[in-house]
Amino acid sequence: MKWHRLAKLLFEGAMLKRLERTGYAYLGTGKENIAAHSFGVVLVAAILAKLVPQADEAKLLKMALLHDLLEARTGDLNSVNKLYDKVDEEAAAKDAFSGLPWEEEWFELYQEYREGKTLEAQLVHDADQLDLMVMLKEQHDLGNPYARRWMVYARRRFKTEVGKNLAEAIAETDWASWWLDQFVARDEDS
Repeated sequence: MKWHRLAKLLFEGAMLKRLERTGYAYLGTGKENIAAHSFGVVLVAAILAKLVPQADEAKLLKMALLHDLLEARTGDLNSVNKLYDKVDEEAAAKDAFSGLPWEEEWFELYQEYREGKTLEAQLVHDADQLDLMVMLKEQHDLGNPYARRWMVYARRRFKTEVGKNLAEAIAETDWASWWLDQFVARDEDS
C-alpha cells in the first residue's frame, strides 16, 4: 500500500473545502465551497439511488463523490468562464488518480460520468443540478430576483424523469419548511 499517495489524495480532497464555487458571484448572493456542493450531490444521489432501484447504488455514490474532485486541480469554471476557458479534464483525472490502487476504476467512473450515457451518469448529472436547485430556491426565497431565472435554466438540463419530478418539488417547497412547519404546527396545537 502506498500510504503517502493516499495521504496526498486526502489533501487534494480537502482543497475542495477551501475552493469556492464561482457562479454565486454572478447570482449576486450566496456562497458555497466545492466540498459543500459535493456533499449535497452525494446526498441527492443517495436519494435517487433509492428512487431508482435498477441503478447501481455503489457506482452512483462513487461517481457522485468524484464528480467534482478534479476541481481541486482545474478550479470551478462557471457558465461564463466556460465560454472562454478550457481545461484538460482528462489530464487532470489521469494525474489525480495516478498511482492509486483503484486508478483504473476511478478513471472509468470519470469517463462514464463525462459521457453521460449510463443511468448512473445521468442520475449523478441530475443530482448535481438538484443540489444547485436547492441552493437557488433558498436564494429565491430569501429575495434574490435572479434565482428564479437560474432555476428555469437549470430545470432544462435534467436527464431523468425522477430528476425532473424532484426539481418540481424543490421549486414548490419553501426552503425553511423542513423546520418551520413543525413550529407552526405546534403553535396551532397549543
